[in-house]
Amino acid sequence: MNKIVYNIIYAVLYIHALLPLRVLYILSDLLYIPVYYIVRYRRKVVKENLSNSFPDKSEKELLKLERNFYHHFCDYFVETIKLLHITDKEIQERITFKNIELVAELMKDGNSAIMYLGHYGNWEWVPSITLKFEKDTLLGQIYRPLKNEAFDKLFLKIRSRFGSVSIPKNNTLRSIIQYKRSGQKVLIGFMSDQTPSWNNIHYWTKFMNQDTAVFTGVERIAKQTGFSITYLDITRVERGKYNCEVKLISANPKEEPEFAITEKYIREMEKTILRSPAYWLWTHKRWKYKKKDFVNE
Repeated sequence: MNKIVYNIIYAVLYIHALLPLRVLYILSDLLYIPVYYIVRYRRKVVKENLSNSFPDKSEKELLKLERNFYHHFCDYFVETIKLLHITDKEIQERITFKNIELVAELMKDGNSAIMYLGHYGNWEWVPSITLKFEKDTLLGQIYRPLKNEAFDKLFLKIRSRFGSVSIPKNNTLRSIIQYKRSGQKVLIGFMSDQTPSWNNIHYWTKFMNQDTAVFTGVERIAKQTGFSITYLDITRVERGKYNCEVKLISANPKEEPEFAITEKYIREMEKTILRSPAYWLWTHKRWKYKKKDFVNE
């Protein structure tokens, strides 16, 4: 049954992917109406996240930001579908990478590296960064398997479009150690801007005007493996065009104080969001855990 469902979904989306993006953006504009006004997809969550993150904004400003977010959310959907049928040339015209030589420098002599990023802009286009590296460099991306097998298979196919490897979250450390032992040079992408599970909360900080529990696993992995760490700062230039700049977080993670790496990432992520807030994933229940409850536990 899952195979049949997958084939149907894939066929429908592939037909849409054959359309040029300018046509897909018309579909995005049409999709916005039911998503925002009829289904009202997670509007309560988005409204709460925005009001808590921007307490100084007026109701009118927050409403404008909310609507801009949903317009971009629909764009994200059609842009991701387009990955099923897009040439290497077109994707490289639509997403550019600045300071990529920093990663190459960190990875010389067979070393590996970690790249932090967030759910900002269109993160599904970021794996095209593999087109900027030599064949001996493997791009790995950590992901959380979806409950629906058909959609999980579909997203794995989309995310492997440029030759990257998707590593299930629960196999992260094991896979990275295997790559290290085998001598395989890898660049591992981590999106660490969502909520850690209750049992994995080890650090709290201020993020978007709120007490926020953050992932520290990336920092621990970097300290254990010695992998250098960078951050990918994404800017949405216009519809269907993104600029990405690589920034250094730490070249020697083992020498960093505890939680310093995590804090640097959070500050960079916050700067990215504040520059143009509408392009972050506000539908996520980012602040479902409260620090006071954790302290009293």
